[in-house]
Amino acid sequence: MASVAAPSSSTAPSPTVYVRNLEESVKIDHMKEALHEIFSEYGNVVDLVAKKNLKAKGQAFVVFDTVEAAERAITEVQGFELFEKPMVLDYARTKSDATVKMSGSEEEYEAHRRRRLAEKERKQAQEALEAQKKLKRPAAANGTAADAAASGRPVKASRGAGLKSSNPAAGAVVPDEYLPPNKILFVRNLPDDYGVESLTGLFGQFEGFREVRLVPGRNGIAFVEYESEAGAISAKENTAGMTLGDESKAIRVTYQRQ
Repeated sequence: MASVAAPSSSTAPSPTVYVRNLEESVKIDHMKEALHEIFSEYGNVVDLVAKKNLKAKGQAFVVFDTVEAAERAITEVQGFELFEKPMVLDYARTKSDATVKMSGSEEEYEAHRRRRLAEKERKQAQEALEAQKKLKRPAAANGTAADAAASGRPVKASRGAGLKSSNPAAGAVVPDEYLPPNKILFVRNLPDDYGVESLTGLFGQFEGFREVRLVPGRNGIAFVEYESEAGAISAKENTAGMTLGDESKAIRVTYQRQ
């Protein structure tokens, strides 16, 4: 076993153990199987989360049914080599879905899930904005017209001034799927025979529903408004991709662009 010092964590103890420094080349199913075999020695593992996406690679969350089990696991497994890499363990910073579901009511679990999804979508929107900024063309190396005027130098016209850029990245916008949550949903690809009454029956079952607004002269689209983001988040998560009508069309549900 490699000697790895336990991180000096200020994170409050919780039943969920955050594991990092995992070997990224190992298939997720094999990694989860190995982690479950190791950690089940220290208590009842109620959930184990490890994902394939690039940002989450090399990480996992192991959820026990008690804080004591998580504490034992962190103490005993810290630095244990798995697939020739020493694991680094700490308590997770946030409660897992499984923990909230075990300890709270159904309403508390749903509220927790909505907050987590909203935070996830906010992060995705922020990442999309950052990516958009990187795609923008940098400022001209010769400085601005104002700088030139101040120094008494003649202003040099930019090459291609007045021409529209053929680079699609120059006009990049945040994709609809990554827009930050708000109270209004934009619904597309609706069957032509779905009016206000049908849509109210579908979207009115979610908390804080206010109204459905159709667009005159435009079939297949509508706006759905809620009293708060929480209702809109719940509705979006439960209806996006739902198939409606005789043609079984999958609807698109995103947040309204602000």
